[in-house]
Amino acid sequence: MSHPTPTILVFDSGVGGLSVFREIAKARPDARFAYAADDAGFPYGALSDAALVARVDTVLDALIAQIHPSLVVIACNTASTLALPGLRARYPDLPFVGTVPAVKPACAGSRSRRISILATPATVRRDYTASLIREFAGACDVNLVPSSRLAGLVEDDMGGRPVSDEAIRAEIAPCFVDEDGRRTDTVVLACTHYPLLLERLRTLAPWPVSWIDPAPAIARRVIQLLGEAPAHPAADAGGGAVRLISTLHPMNATRVSALLSRSVAVPEIMASPLAAAC
Repeated sequence: MSHPTPTILVFDSGVGGLSVFREIAKARPDARFAYAADDAGFPYGALSDAALVARVDTVLDALIAQIHPSLVVIACNTASTLALPGLRARYPDLPFVGTVPAVKPACAGSRSRRISILATPATVRRDYTASLIREFAGACDVNLVPSSRLAGLVEDDMGGRPVSDEAIRAEIAPCFVDEDGRRTDTVVLACTHYPLLLERLRTLAPWPVSWIDPAPAIARRVIQLLGEAPAHPAADAGGGAVRLISTLHPMNATRVSALLSRSVAVPEIMASPLAAAC
């Protein structure tokens, strides 16, 4: 059965989770939404595992107490692999949905059997990523590509700061391998920031590939947990404008609203912002 007018909290270290938000909002347009970015801690990959877990716990404890969500989406690979087990243990009655690199569908759909996983350095070095490759890659040749700048370039773009084609091209170039008569035909976008530049990635790629975005799979999982949107939603369904909450800088409401095709509230800063991570 459909959950009546759920409140969904989507959380990330920055604006990347907006790529996930878009898909969830299409699936449950009736829901009330809050989007939270812990930009004071961005990038999460620069933190130790212990510091990251402590930070995510602290920020989400405050958000959950304030928003009372029906479901929480952790739209960050690094936070999902490290912090989700503890969060689920502390909030046994609150559903959490995480995100992991989409290795299985990428390998299943590749014709050349040569794929690349474009990710943050933190995701590339995670044991979890290696275990996904061992379990699902099969006969595929998997090229792990750590990008140190692409997530930051997305943050710049969403903040209204110019990002050059040359900067993006340099980050994606190692994804494209042409050896032994086989070209890369699939690239896994293993950071939720990256799909926000998808059209430019397609334009700047040296040849066409399938770009695997995890957002549709995350949205399907949300629907499994909350149910489909009602055929006849209540008059007040949708809960008004999307709440935008961050821990350091206010989000660019104009750009976020245009990206989501939804109205957004005046961006908020958490009442007691955490200090920027070292």
